[in-house]
Amino acid sequence: MAGLRMSVAVSVTAFLLGLLFTHWIADSLTLWKSPERQTDGRLWTAATYYAILMHGPPQLAYVYAGVTLLGAAAILWSLRDGRAGNLMFDGGSIFLYLTALAVYTYSVLPNLFENFATLPLPFTSPTAGESLPPFPLSLREPTLGLASSHLICCVVLTGVLTLQAGRWWAEQADVDEDDSEDGDADETGVETGAETDKTAEDAQGELRRREKATAKA
Repeated sequence: MAGLRMSVAVSVTAFLLGLLFTHWIADSLTLWKSPERQTDGRLWTAATYYAILMHGPPQLAYVYAGVTLLGAAAILWSLRDGRAGNLMFDGGSIFLYLTALAVYTYSVLPNLFENFATLPLPFTSPTAGESLPPFPLSLREPTLGLASSHLICCVVLTGVLTLQAGRWWAEQADVDEDDSEDGDADETGVETGAETDKTAEDAQGELRRREKATAKA
């Protein structure tokens, strides 16, 4: 059961990381760029990507929300065991997981709905890029902020994967140690049994010698 919970938590976290990595199409154009390289064309490309994202099927949002809640439930369920390993690794994992969820809920989603849900797409023709209007100053900070928030979520979710990998490694070490102790106990039991048999044989031999000595007397 513990292995199933860990598999669900790791799979969901990896799925969410994959979703965030798809945004690198736009984030790579705005993240860590000097003002000289931050052209209107790059900003319009990133803004257009987010506008297309907001015009996607709304049913996908429910799927993503369901998967996210499933991952949180899988990690929280592990805390019921009360073991030190679970409290350390899963406690840290749920903290990081909820941090990523809070950043996305209170930073990314309001930004998308407020600034990009109703944004008209500028690339309506193959030559539209040659005559783009100046990028609005009101959209500059929101566009750059999305890239930063996505990066924070990626780093935090990577920490969740690292903690879950650490938990698996610790549990494997405990299993190997228990197997080693069981093997030593079995060997000790065999040696003790052999010594007991040898002691019984010696006692019987001594008894026979005494009986023979008594008979001769």
